[in-house]
Amino acid sequence: MSDRWIVFGLGNPGDQYASTRHNAGQMVTDYLASGIKLSSHKSRCEIADIRVAGVAVTVAKSKLYMNESGGPLKALADFYKVSAQNIIVVHDEIDIPFNTIRLKLGGGDNGHNGLKDITKHFAGPDYYRVRIGVGRPPAPQDPADFVLKPFSSTEKKELGDFIARAALAVERLIEKGLEEAQQVFNK
Repeated sequence: MSDRWIVFGLGNPGDQYASTRHNAGQMVTDYLASGIKLSSHKSRCEIADIRVAGVAVTVAKSKLYMNESGGPLKALADFYKVSAQNIIVVHDEIDIPFNTIRLKLGGGDNGHNGLKDITKHFAGPDYYRVRIGVGRPPAPQDPADFVLKPFSSTEKKELGDFIARAALAVERLIEKGLEEAQQVFNK
């Protein structure tokens, strides 16, 4: 297996979804690839190669919808010969308050269709996750509708710094490992 890492940002393709809560993961991959044009890959992903602490990292986002993320990520991992232990999935999480980051290895999907599909394609949940807190919807709004809406004007004021911190969390995870990254970001 390769020493390369894959950082995969979950989201939906298309301009109508670009600034929604559900695309927080892709916002982080775009931030990590700042200044690099993402290129199309045969895995049905858009990718950019970067280095983090001297390590090769492919940042990627699927060209397919959230609930079809597993196939493109698995194809990309197979192409680069990257095991699940070197994959970081960055995704929105409604059970974490806005502007909060949590890192973990494995675990359940908590009803997140993108994670469900990735876990199915990898025959297990043993990949890293950087969970981007987007908060819970106000009652009686359906969570599925909530995550497909843009961030509020108040949230947008903090969003740039929030995404930058999430990108730092990804970098710290690659450079120092899960435990040290959790000590810094899981507060």
